[in-house]
Amino acid sequence: MTDRLAPGDPAPDFTLTDDTDAEVSLSELTGADGGSRVVVYFYPAAMTPGCTKQACDFSDSLDSLQAAGLTVVGISPDKPAKLAKFREKEGLTIRLLSDPDKAVMQEWAAFGEKQMYGKTVQGVIRSTFVIGPDGEVEVAQYNVKATGHVAKLRRDLGLD
Repeated sequence: MTDRLAPGDPAPDFTLTDDTDAEVSLSELTGADGGSRVVVYFYPAAMTPGCTKQACDFSDSLDSLQAAGLTVVGISPDKPAKLAKFREKEGLTIRLLSDPDKAVMQEWAAFGEKQMYGKTVQGVIRSTFVIGPDGEVEVAQYNVKATGHVAKLRRDLGLD
C-alpha cells in the first residue's frame, strides 16, 4: 500500500469518468478559474446508508463550500451508471467519479486494510482530502465517519 498522504504532499493527479460519462481530471479542477481548492472524498459504495448520508451532507453543504472556493468530488469503485442512479435517487449535486479498478484509491492510500465489525478486511478507507490550487494536499483525513464528517470538515476549514 502507498504511504498515506499528508499536508504539503503533491496530490496524485487522476483522470476518472463521472456519472455522466465525462472525464474529470484533478489538475483541471485545481487549475480552473485561476486556481481552485478541491475536496476529494473516497467512499466505499453508492446507495449504502453511510455513503448516502455522507453524499447528501456534501450536497446539502455544496453552496457554502462553493462560496468558500471549494469544488467537491466523491470517488467510489462504482461504475458510472450506478453513480448516475445514486445521484438521481438522492438528488445529489456533487460530482461523482468512478474508480472501478481502485487504482486512484490505492495511489491516495484510500484502499487497503481496515477494521470492519472487528475483523481486518481489504476495502475502501473512507477518506477526505482538500487539495490547494497548487496541487498540494492541504488536509488529509483517513478513516472518517460518514455521519457528521462534513460538519467537522467545515469547522476544520473555518467555514462555520
